[in-house]
Amino acid sequence: MTDEPYRRRWAALALLLTAIFMDMVDNQIVTIALPTIQHDLGATPAALQWTATAYTLAFAVTLIVGGRLGDRFGHRALFVAGTAGFGVASLGAGLAQNVDTLLAARAAQGIFAGLMVPQVLAFLHAEFPRSEQGKAMGFYGMTFPLGGLAGPLLGGVLTQADLFGWQWRTIFFVNVPIALVAAVGAALVMPAPRRRVKAGIDPIGLVVLLAALLAALVPLVQGRELGWPVWSFVLLVAALPLAVLFVVLQRNRERRGREPLVRVGMVRHRAMAVGLLVMLIFYCGMGAFFVLTLHLQDGLHYSPLKTALAMLPATVGIVVGNGAGMSMGPKLGRVATMIGLAILLAGSAAMIWVVTGAGAGLTPWQLVVPVILYGAGLGMGSSSLMLMTLSGAGAADAGAASGVVNTVIQLGMAAGPATIGTVFFGTLTGGGDIVEATRNSLYLGLGLFALALAACVLLPRRRVAESREPVAEGQFAS
Repeated sequence: MTDEPYRRRWAALALLLTAIFMDMVDNQIVTIALPTIQHDLGATPAALQWTATAYTLAFAVTLIVGGRLGDRFGHRALFVAGTAGFGVASLGAGLAQNVDTLLAARAAQGIFAGLMVPQVLAFLHAEFPRSEQGKAMGFYGMTFPLGGLAGPLLGGVLTQADLFGWQWRTIFFVNVPIALVAAVGAALVMPAPRRRVKAGIDPIGLVVLLAALLAALVPLVQGRELGWPVWSFVLLVAALPLAVLFVVLQRNRERRGREPLVRVGMVRHRAMAVGLLVMLIFYCGMGAFFVLTLHLQDGLHYSPLKTALAMLPATVGIVVGNGAGMSMGPKLGRVATMIGLAILLAGSAAMIWVVTGAGAGLTPWQLVVPVILYGAGLGMGSSSLMLMTLSGAGAADAGAASGVVNTVIQLGMAAGPATIGTVFFGTLTGGGDIVEATRNSLYLGLGLFALALAACVLLPRRRVAESREPVAEGQFAS
């Protein structure tokens, strides 16, 4: 870090997190409005599924590229462009008169979000001194789950309110003024870039990376709904050799003295490599929350609004967990992440006990304690783990590292509902009732959190010593 941190870093972070919150709300809010969209546009079930899928895929495949472009052209420029583009794409989605236009606008939203999101972590990593990174990371980590929980709640309110007769279109129009304020504010408040990576983007590596991500994500997002056809397994298997080929190409590019999309030496840091593994398992386990939503809506016939209110206590846990992570993460290192995962295990166990014991008579009040524990573990575990993982990258790789981290999160969030949802629907197909299906799925989530907790012992005891210089290839921090 430089001796003098950027003076307006906290004001800039507030603007950046506003845009992240907008993106997370938009990602979740669409789910609530899908029945209304289907009726208004005459969408088929497959087209309706792609309304969410188009965004997810476009977002995931753009993250690493967006991070590296930020390293090259400056994080301010990429954030402003991404946020402004997101606002324009949101306007296009709200004005869509047919399904094809809506799908194109949703894909554009995902692309611009992929340019916008990596710049936030990169800014945090590059502009905040070590003593403040835990606090800043806590606010960052809190934004994602709060936006995810607020999305369904706002979706239910806006759709039912039918403001100006816009029906479902309001959920997209609301992004436009927020994106405008965030883009203009960031252009005025964020600092000019201090250094840039001057090499060009690797086009061959980019194509291979996109192929590998699509091979992994398309089956995970679509496989369960389509009954896991043969092609979904073929693509999943193909993702591994494509990923290996990408690594080989990046290593060769480095050896020729050219800038890669992802510096292989960065990923070889123990903090980064193990952190990404734990993160993948961690976010995969969160698919259990998806199953709980199905249980409440499809099994107990909760309305979307009542379901969102039942999940609302998790925000209390997230705020408390992040507060603990802010103070404990920099001091305790991997122990802070392990404590967060232990709380998640307790929350998952309590959720299993309540869902199984209450059966069809489950009330939102009975979920308060398990949901708060779940939120607290999520808040503490995610913020401390993010801080540990990013400590394995130098400031010159901050954008690329942020893109890698966010891509792994997307993979975990896609794999979670796919794997845990398969257990849920498989139990129902096998003759089990909704309570048994939910219990089995929550057990799988519990097992994934336990596996992530066990993997934490491979993390460094403390964060890697901070430096603004790029990580040397092959260096292995402990």
